[in-house]
Amino acid sequence: MEQSIKEKVKIFRAFSDEKRLLILQELQKGERCACDLIEIAKICQSSLSYQMGILLQSGIVQQRSEGKWNYYSISEKGSKKALSLLRSMTKKAQNEQPTNNPLCVENGSCCK
Repeated sequence: MEQSIKEKVKIFRAFSDEKRLLILQELQKGERCACDLIEIAKICQSSLSYQMGILLQSGIVQQRSEGKWNYYSISEKGSKKALSLLRSMTKKAQNEQPTNNPLCVENGSCCK
């Protein structure tokens, strides 16, 4: 099933911030409590909530609540989806044809 552009943006956005990458790097070690991530990322609780919201929306991270505590981990399903998206977005299309971009000099000669 083809992903919409908005779904793709959510996934790529998750990887586009230094704090989120730091959090993901920590989650590679296993599930972490929000209080641990605050300390590791050196951010306040509201900033962590913001960053985790982006990671959760992407599907790459999943959340588990236990009492008043939230625990986060990398989602295997979300991770596979992100990897598949990266592969599909960087794969050269089959039967790729040169473009006839009207902005190119001499009817597309610069695009060949």
